[in-house]
Amino acid sequence: MFSNRSIFAAAPLAVAASLAQAQISDGVVKIGVLSDMSSLYSDIGGGGSVVAARMAIADFPTKGMKVELLSADHLNKPDVGSSIARQWYDVDKVDVIVDVPTSSVALAINQVTREKGKAFLVSGAASSDLTGKACSPNTIHWTYDTWMLANGTGNAIVKTGGDSWYFITADYAFGLALERDTEAVVLKNGGKVLGKVRHPLNAQDFSSFLLQAQASKAKIIGLANAGGDTTNAIKQAAEFGIVKGGQNLAGLLVFLSDIHGLGLDKAQGLIFTETFYWDLNDQTRGFARRFAAANSGKYPTMVQAGVYSAITHYLKAVTALKGDDGTKVIAKMKELPTDDPLFGKGTVRIDGRALHPAYLVEVKKPSESKGPYDYYKIRATIPADQAFRPLSEGGCPLVK
Repeated sequence: MFSNRSIFAAAPLAVAASLAQAQISDGVVKIGVLSDMSSLYSDIGGGGSVVAARMAIADFPTKGMKVELLSADHLNKPDVGSSIARQWYDVDKVDVIVDVPTSSVALAINQVTREKGKAFLVSGAASSDLTGKACSPNTIHWTYDTWMLANGTGNAIVKTGGDSWYFITADYAFGLALERDTEAVVLKNGGKVLGKVRHPLNAQDFSSFLLQAQASKAKIIGLANAGGDTTNAIKQAAEFGIVKGGQNLAGLLVFLSDIHGLGLDKAQGLIFTETFYWDLNDQTRGFARRFAAANSGKYPTMVQAGVYSAITHYLKAVTALKGDDGTKVIAKMKELPTDDPLFGKGTVRIDGRALHPAYLVEVKKPSESKGPYDYYKIRATIPADQAFRPLSEGGCPLVK
């Protein structure tokens, strides 16, 4: 079960006992990065999320706290992820699990974390159910979610004439939530959905799905998938001449690593929503250069930036609380305002949703790019109070 489980301890970043170690369980704060280390989401999170976690720990003034870092591969399987989480919480005394792309895995770990009274900081998973019907007093959802993606990208596209849609959807919790949330936006804005087709996770051949979408004559083909599934669909759509034939692709979840893999010639003109871009300001540029130097030259995705941001705020809360009890730390994280160099100032709501701005971006033409990873034009900034689902609409039981 744990053959893919690589665990390493970061060197203790401080050994002085200025913080009362008695209130830190085992005298050490243990952070576990659980991600897809080997498959279609490994470029989104994976080893880059471990790099981001190390940077967050190194950058934080730990004031005598001893911090250790572990990592493992959940293989995109809820049973594997749950087993690792139980092992970490019960045997390895991990205090907080971070990242976890793949919504079905995150929803499983969300439940295990609640049972164990630990802390869970989601950066990689997208399902808005994590702050809706499945919300927990032990989980905070950082970075992005399906409601945000649907409302950012879906709204923009429908309002500029893309009013008929056909969905190609990854057939698991994330894809279904993204399709659901985007369809609601399309219909609310007077558009219509002409059809939808589901594909298995990590699909290699999209030809039959694309042909069905092409035959629908929908103006917009919505890709409710991510990572390798999105890039494979876009590449094969180019082979079928779908965009040249007058239909447009809407990548409902696209990452910097996807654009890098596709190349600007294939990705140019794509419009989607992000919450982090390395070239936003001097602070994000400085972080990206440091990150790339430690990550084989690859620049950070929003998921990896979210790991850095979430851990920074977690350590701030542990320091303020002088303890690492999971439920209490999550409560303290909601109480304290967020403020870090990547996402700026923000807050965490009672439902566990971290609030920060989002950005509607368009991929540059090759002629517009001035250098490596210079891929986006920012078309609009969506303020934090508009980027995410209103608290009253999520159905979270924690909201009175």
